[in-house]
Amino acid sequence: MDNGQFRQLKMQVQRKLSACLKQAEIYFNRTFTMPTVSYEIRGVKAGVAYLQKNEIRLNRTLLQENTQSFINEVVPHELAHLLVYQVFGKVQPHGKEWKSIMLNIFGLTPNIYHQFDVINVQGQTFSYSCDCQTHHLTLRRHNKIQQNKAEYFCKKCKKKLKLSTSNSF
Repeated sequence: MDNGQFRQLKMQVQRKLSACLKQAEIYFNRTFTMPTVSYEIRGVKAGVAYLQKNEIRLNRTLLQENTQSFINEVVPHELAHLLVYQVFGKVQPHGKEWKSIMLNIFGLTPNIYHQFDVINVQGQTFSYSCDCQTHHLTLRRHNKIQQNKAEYFCKKCKKKLKLSTSNSF
């Protein structure tokens, strides 16, 4: 994608932010400062909100590969985090306040995780298993386990993850 095409995408993101911000201003009957936006996030995260900085960082590759759904879902998702912080202070990241903004202001289902194909952004992974499934951990998490600096557990069965024998080194 050339610079001109990416500039168009950035303009679409700004238009979506402006529209969502306007909806929030009407709903809360107050003004909000437009957040700064950068495209620095790598890996499988679609976006991250930096609350104190009033900043949103987006994954350029996932934006380019999933333009409409990214703009319609990820941009409001991250803006909702900033709005929650500005209106309610420090609360649960995906708590009732965030869900309320997603539903009542933006009219969106409050999904915590995106469903984008991450094959082009995920990097090397390692297979770990528990009693119920296989987990694909990043190189960073794998290295932490190998250096005895971290342990990871399955959210479903609560068992400690163990390196699968299928990994080839």
